Amino acid sequence: MNNTVLSLLGLARRAGKLTWQEEANLAAIRSGRARLVIIAGDTGQATVKMYQDKCRTFDVALASFATRGELGRAIGTSARAAVVVLDAGFANSITRALGESSDHL
Repeated sequence: MNNTVLSLLGLARRAGKLTWQEEANLAAIRSGRARLVIIAGDTGQATVKMYQDKCRTFDVALASFATRGELGRAIGTSARAAVVVLDAGFANSITRALGESSDHL
């Protein structure tokens, strides 16, 4: 697991640049505010497909990383299937860190 990515997600949350609830995630994707969607590797297929379809339709980057529990712990909440990064700077840093990790898809 890449601790850098998890740390960046925690920082993004504290900075108010992250959504983690499904309705807020989808609203951010539809509105164009989403810069990166991260889906937990242990998320169910129906949820994965929903996010893949939304991201494809609205041209938002999508990555699979960590587990639902790890994502939740990183942002200080319960388990999360997906989080949406709203800031381009955080999204770029996370994407770079994911590129250096062997854990992502």
